[in-house]
Amino acid sequence: MKRIFLLEDDEALGKGIAMALAGPERTVIQAASIARGRETLAAAQFDLCILDINLPDGSGLELLRALRRNGSPTPVILLTANDLELDEVTGLEAGADDYITKPFSLAVLRARVNAQLRRSAPAQPERMELEGFTFDFGRLEFSRNGEPIELSKTEQRLLRLLVENRGRTLPRERLLESVWDGGEFVDENALSVAVRRLRAKLGDAPIRTVYGVGYTWEVGR
Repeated sequence: MKRIFLLEDDEALGKGIAMALAGPERTVIQAASIARGRETLAAAQFDLCILDINLPDGSGLELLRALRRNGSPTPVILLTANDLELDEVTGLEAGADDYITKPFSLAVLRARVNAQLRRSAPAQPERMELEGFTFDFGRLEFSRNGEPIELSKTEQRLLRLLVENRGRTLPRERLLESVWDGGEFVDENALSVAVRRLRAKLGDAPIRTVYGVGYTWEVGR
């Protein structure tokens, strides 16, 4: 379960962001002030922080600088209504990993959150051997029982998500966002088509449909 900390004093915006980012594999913990934010960050570890800069009792930059002084590698995305280049430079020099100016699209925010979580995730092996399959994502070479398999870029991305999360059900929403960089304007049928083509090319691969949820690379058959 990924834990995201959100510092935002606008109640409506905070609820909207939390709803957009939360899911079966993510939880969003919110705070509306610098004081509450300090308490929350001191009490728990997070995989990502989203910090508004302008708050009634101070600046999100204070929390960002405190995190970096303490040696925290947690990725931080700054949210602000300030669109001056100097403000962005100040935030990035303070240790922010990304900077989003209000107003912004929730789809863009989701995509940037996904990107930060991917970068901070533990490295996965580039080459895997599973049940007669060999998947080399570094060389982009794929085979079944020694016979090469040609996969499109979309099929490669889909396959990698499934095998790196084998044994876990991946929701359709996550697959759409990850395979198609946000997934906001992708027809949901595109995922069904990609899964069908991947199954056809891999043959007896244990890709299972979890109806009403998504797909999983089944283990322990």
